[in-house]
Amino acid sequence: MLFNSAQFLIFLPVVMVLYFLFPKKLRWLFLLASSYFFYMCWRWEYIFLIVGSTVTDYLVAQAIYNSKRENRRRYLLYLSLGMNLGLLFAFKYFDFFAGSANFLFEAGGMGYAIPLLDVILPVGISFYTFQTLSYTIDVYMGETKPETHFGIFALFVSFWPQLVAGPIERSSRLLPQFRVAHEFNYERALWGMTRIAYGFFKKVVVADRLAIYVNEVYGDLESYPTIPIVLASIFFAFQIYCDFSGYTDIAIGCAAIMGFTLIENFDRPYLSRSISEFWRRWHISLSTWFRDYVYIPLGGNRVVKWRWYYNLFLTFLVSGLWHGAAWTFVAWGGLHGVYLIAAILTAPVRDRMAKTLRLDRIPRLVAGYQILLTFTLVVIGWIFFRANGMADALLVFRKIWSPDLNFNPSLIMAYKGVYNFLLSFTAVGLLAVSYLLPRDMKLKRPVLFLIVATIVILLFGKGGSSEFIYFQF
Repeated sequence: MLFNSAQFLIFLPVVMVLYFLFPKKLRWLFLLASSYFFYMCWRWEYIFLIVGSTVTDYLVAQAIYNSKRENRRRYLLYLSLGMNLGLLFAFKYFDFFAGSANFLFEAGGMGYAIPLLDVILPVGISFYTFQTLSYTIDVYMGETKPETHFGIFALFVSFWPQLVAGPIERSSRLLPQFRVAHEFNYERALWGMTRIAYGFFKKVVVADRLAIYVNEVYGDLESYPTIPIVLASIFFAFQIYCDFSGYTDIAIGCAAIMGFTLIENFDRPYLSRSISEFWRRWHISLSTWFRDYVYIPLGGNRVVKWRWYYNLFLTFLVSGLWHGAAWTFVAWGGLHGVYLIAAILTAPVRDRMAKTLRLDRIPRLVAGYQILLTFTLVVIGWIFFRANGMADALLVFRKIWSPDLNFNPSLIMAYKGVYNFLLSFTAVGLLAVSYLLPRDMKLKRPVLFLIVATIVILLFGKGGSSEFIYFQF
């Protein structure tokens, strides 16, 4: 079920009303049933994957907590890792690695080919497997106690607002909230509605509108010269931000109406002054997950320098692969790893240069330059993320490196008409204006905001129910 569908517009008010009408002791059961229904609207068979992951991690966590033998605890942890990562590998990565191996076999003249599974990727599998893994690892590390109520734990795994595309919640934050008997609160509900409206604005006004141009150009890169390609790449940066953060806004708003607080997943990332700051502002729940469960266990920065660089690079390679089973995603993750390592290596030189030039006297100019440079580096990375393959990504870089500036400006606009082209710029402008809103979305006139947001969505929003980009991950 898509957030931006007519089906959801019926589902949302019905669930909200029934949630507060249900007896408080049974609300967990109603939320669990509605979460399973929400997920089964895509493909009902895949609910067994969630149930299997839930049962495994529930039992394993209990066994880990009750076991006194370290070897047994470790083997139980491996069982959870094997179950969750095994499912993720089978459905998401098997065909990718098998296809890569078959390519090498063919190049080497070998007649053998690994059969492909050719299965449909279960929506949200990357998110809920990571959420359950963090729970089991935390129990193993003694950071949290296992949840004894199976139904509440199942709800933690499948809570419908954040089930499909996050944010990835930690058990210490979300599990206790399911035991609270929430009362309906008008102000909280109004805040949730403004957050939902802002999410819909990002999705249907900005992301879906920009997608028209981006899809047109990246779908036929050979036909477009340099400037349209550069413009499409910049548009994609705003498209993916508004698409993903829009989903998060809707999820946070839906949860808030019922009384639940989800982690903030974005903090205006394109205002970052460095790549490291970008990753503190972008997909926060995932970046902190990789920090806590991959980077720090590898040794983090508490090791010799070469190993520190290795830990950074490997963490971002794995992060790239998490996003998609394609070499373009691996390249995207690796590039951000290179960015961070380069920033560390050049930090002494940049500090000396700043002191020599007395850049502290012009802080706003320096900040603007840093924001522009960081955004440029991020857009370069997004080229790998958006390209349909490595060949397309390299074609984009070739056209940028050797620019073709002789083109007919009508090529930029004629693809779907001048109207859609101008609306793309209008959408980005409206996004910039929305940055004047308070970060916490606590508005003085929330009802006025809802009215204005609804009008803007109706006037400038793209019709149809397009899928969210991160559903494919």
